Amino acid sequence: MSVLVDKETRVIVQGITGHQGKFHSGEMLKFGTKVVAGTSPGKGGTEVNGIPVFNTVRETRHLNPDATMIAVAAPFVKDAAFEALDAEIPLIYILTEHVPFHDTMEILYHCRRKGVTLIGPNGPGVTAAMDCKIGIMPNHIFKKGDIAVASRSGTLTYEIVGALTRNGFGQSTVIGLGGDPVVGLTFIDVLKMFENDEATNKIVLVGEIGGTNEERAAEYIKSHVSKKVVAYITGRSAPPGKRMGHAGAIVEKGMGTAESKIKAFNHAGVEVAEYPVDIPSLIK
Repeated sequence: MSVLVDKETRVIVQGITGHQGKFHSGEMLKFGTKVVAGTSPGKGGTEVNGIPVFNTVRETRHLNPDATMIAVAAPFVKDAAFEALDAEIPLIYILTEHVPFHDTMEILYHCRRKGVTLIGPNGPGVTAAMDCKIGIMPNHIFKKGDIAVASRSGTLTYEIVGALTRNGFGQSTVIGLGGDPVVGLTFIDVLKMFENDEATNKIVLVGEIGGTNEERAAEYIKSHVSKKVVAYITGRSAPPGKRMGHAGAIVEKGMGTAESKIKAFNHAGVEVAEYPVDIPSLIK
């Protein structure tokens, strides 16, 4: 079993006729994902990659979608998310970056109110190795196995998963949390899932500067996680007050530094790699 998605998960893509929706829906199909429909207002009745396109999410309900990937421009993400919520889709993944901060807060509030899982915004999605991919992670880097990965950085997710695969380590579930200051899932959320997942025996956390997500995860690991956890933190050389890539990757008033995160993990018994390629040796 994997976390959040599996080979039976039925997915729709909101914004499927755009560049991102068109390309990544095709890659998801190649991975084996059951992409059952796409939406694009005014383009209902057409097809993209052999996938039927509808004008609204509500029109896809007869296909019983379990999840949606939102790949629309940032100003329209809130409307797209509310449309998915209205259609009672239980898993919403937002690919889009630059989503207005207060829009994300409003989306997250209503997802929690309705018991809907939100992934992102501004993240690479979720992949159950060799079973299902919702998002933009490269198809070729995965190998089925027992290591779960959760990351705030898309690029580092690919690099570390690729390094694990090259060294013979397969993955159970890989989740990209997203790089914005407010996102749907936190490290604690996914640690709970991984701890209860029979297919997962070891866990890799990929953090970065900014916020206190990693420090809170370290405290949680001390009392609630029995499985081996290793980590990597990026942004050690970032100057204070300067955003590095992600909107959430900024050190302010001495908080959210790489040093504080590494120290917290070490106190929790979590080994922290100096470089991404060192993760496989720590997993051993």
